[in-house]
Amino acid sequence: MSKIVLITGATSGIGYACARKFAENGDKLILTGRNEQRLAEIQQELAATGTDVVTLAFDVRDREKAQQCIDGLPAEWRQIDVLVNNAGLALGLEPEYEGDLDDWETMIDTNIKGLLTMTRIVVPGMVARNSGHVINVGSVAGDAAYAGGNVYCATKAAVKALTDGLRIDVANSAVRVTNLKPGLVETNFSNTRFHGDNERAANVYKGIKPLVGDDIADVAVFAANAPAHVQIAEVLILATHQASGSVIVRKD
Repeated sequence: MSKIVLITGATSGIGYACARKFAENGDKLILTGRNEQRLAEIQQELAATGTDVVTLAFDVRDREKAQQCIDGLPAEWRQIDVLVNNAGLALGLEPEYEGDLDDWETMIDTNIKGLLTMTRIVVPGMVARNSGHVINVGSVAGDAAYAGGNVYCATKAAVKALTDGLRIDVANSAVRVTNLKPGLVETNFSNTRFHGDNERAANVYKGIKPLVGDDIADVAVFAANAPAHVQIAEVLILATHQASGSVIVRKD
C-alpha cells in the first residue's frame, strides 16, 4: 500500500535521492525546499514516472510559512505517513573560537529548529491516527566531534537526542522513529560547507569511495517498509574505509 511521504530539503543530495527511491517504491510525495524552480523540475521528472507529487517551497527556518504550507495541503494529502526530516547543512570548518556567528545561526536554525518545526507540525496527526514514521537524517558527526566540526557536530548530536526523545514520547502509539547517521556522502554538502569552493570540496572525497545519496535513501525506504512491529531506531552508514567521523583511510 502506497504511503504519503513528506521529504524536507528534497531539491538535492540525500533528499532528492529519497524522493526518487520512495517514488520507485510507489509512494506519493510531498517535497519541500527553498528552490521553487528545482522543485518544479523534480516534480515533472517524477510525474513522468507516474508518481503523484506535491511541492511546497519554503525554508524550514520559517515556522509560519511551514505551517501555512502544510495547512494548505489538499485534504487527501494531509494524512502524512512518513516524515523525512532531511533539510540540513554544515557551514565552515574553522576552530570554534574563530567561527562565523552567522554560519552557526544558520546551522542551528536549520538542523535543529527546522527539524523541530516540522516534527511539531506533522507528528500530532500521526499520533492521533496511531500510525506514522519519522525518519531524521542525523550524522556520524553526532556521535563525536571532529576537528573543525564543533557547531555542526553539536547540531547533529541534538538530532540524535531529539530523535531518541521523540521515540520515547510516542512509545505508547504505533508511530515509529528512526535516526539515519550517514558518514562521508558525496553530494553538494562539502560545496555548501566551503561556500562554493569547488576545489576544497572535491578534496574531501579524494582517496576514498564515498557513499552517495542513493545509499542513504535505500536505508530510509527499508526502514519505512519494515513490518509494523519493527522499529529501525538508528542506523550508522559509513563508507568501507571510514571508521568514524574522524578516521578515514585514503588510498592513492
